This record gives sequence, structure tokens and C-alpha cells, in this order.
Amino acid sequence: MIINYNELESIRRYKLMSNTVIPRPIAWIVTEDEGIINAAPFSYFTPLSSDPAVIIVSIGQKEEGIPKDSLANILKHKKATICFANEKNVEEVKLCANMLDKNESEVETYNIETKRVLEQFPPMIASSQTALFCEFYDKIDLPGKTTPILLEIKSQYAQDGLFNERFDGMPDNIGRSGIVFKKMEDL
Repeated sequence: MIINYNELESIRRYKLMSNTVIPRPIAWIVTEDEGIINAAPFSYFTPLSSDPAVIIVSIGQKEEGIPKDSLANILKHKKATICFANEKNVEEVKLCANMLDKNESEVETYNIETKRVLEQFPPMIASSQTALFCEFYDKIDLPGKTTPILLEIKSQYAQDGLFNERFDGMPDNIGRSGIVFKKMEDL
């Protein structure tokens, strides 16, 4: 199911976002550059607004003055797909935390299946129950080693049967509690 956020009332967008983006979720941010698919795990993001539907994510540096590939790709191409992790793919998320060269793809290196559900966005991790298809909205210039960016959710993938017509329901997302991954309902 693809849910078009432009067709939802603010309250329905809010409910869908708040039932999907749970505090301290673990998700891949999938970006592309020159045919290389980058799938980097993140837990430092949260919903910011439901009208417009915007999340904020803080992305660090690879090394002093060099942005991580996710940030460089988002700033260059203005697109990202956020794929929420669950118990079925937690080991793949951990593998993707390893630093790879910009010309190496996590999905190829670790044999992670993806699927392209919207042509204008990077593919999603196939084992994710839900994914957010986002466009770059703005960047916040703060001192320090992280760059907060705002991403506007344009569409959302939800596994069939996950949400009912009122968007009640909860995916089996995992979250981060300290350094331990847990099911969100156990936090």
C-alpha cells in the first residue's frame, strides 16, 4: 500500500506518523549516488511536524570536515528512503553500521534485498514493514560534528494489513535503548 501524504488531513498524517516514527527508532536511511545504494542505520531522528509532514535527522561526519555518505547524497540528490528495522532484519542493520568506502554499497556487500516501489526515490529494504519516501526540506547549520536536516515525507509504504482505515496499528519496529536493540513495545 502506498499512502500519499498530500491526500491526508493533518490529523490522519499525525496519527500515521506518530504510530510509525516511535521515539528512538532504528532505521536505514537509503540514498543513491552514481548507481551506488547507501543503506546507513540511524536512530537519531524523530517527527517534527505533521503539517507539513517533516522529520528531523542528525547526521555526523565520516572524519573531520567530511560528511557521511548519507548526508552528501541527500544534499546532492534531495531524496532519501527511510526503512524501519524489525526483528527479522536487526542483524543486517548491525552489519550496515560498519564503515564502508563511498564506492561500496551496504546492500551489495551484505546481500540485503531491496525493492523499488516508487521510481523517483531510492529503493527500500525489502524486509521493512514500513518506509518513508522523503525529499530534502532544509538544513540546520549548527556548530559541532552533526548536521540536522529536515526531510519532508512525500509518501509512505506500509505492508498490506499493517494499518486499518483509521491508521491504527503498529509495525514491529525495533528501537534503541542505550546500546541495546529492543522491540518498541518493550521499551
